[in-house]
Amino acid sequence: MADVETPATRLRGLREGGCTPQQAWELFDSLPAVRVDEITTGRWSGDELDTGHPWAGVLVESGWYGKQFDSPDNVQPLLFAGPDAAVFAVDPRRVPLGLAGRIPLSGMRAARALLPILRPLLRTRAPRARLRNLEYRGKISAAMVYDHLPIIDIFRLVDDRTLLGVMDLRGLSEPYFFILHRESV
Repeated sequence: MADVETPATRLRGLREGGCTPQQAWELFDSLPAVRVDEITTGRWSGDELDTGHPWAGVLVESGWYGKQFDSPDNVQPLLFAGPDAAVFAVDPRRVPLGLAGRIPLSGMRAARALLPILRPLLRTRAPRARLRNLEYRGKISAAMVYDHLPIIDIFRLVDDRTLLGVMDLRGLSEPYFFILHRESV
């Protein structure tokens, strides 16, 4: 009896074997929409889906941990963790996105080592994004709208604990795909 291919097994195959943006789009477009009220359950840990994007490895190596969805209007779009494993919310305006993909990954690892020192400068306690149900690529699904940057992250449901997201950043020529895993509540 053949194994049934699920969205989770498809995602795992793309993560393990590498994928192109087209393959990532095909999976994203095939996934069901997810509503805001289904994902406002707290902390989500993050990972990336490497499609060869110039930012590949940048977020993970810099200490990106994930996102926090407490309510539609109480969202932390960027959680980071340094070598001390302390997770904290970062104000996206203080992250030099223009340098992403231009600094070698070794430089990102060095920046991560400095997170405990930089934490007071980067940290925020105020929400820095909102969740809304938006139409994107033909489906109405949960999306995270940054408060101060031209970024919208759109989510699709892989399974009850996993989301596939894509970053829509004004001026970004290639899609950046990432994965969120629901932490236990």
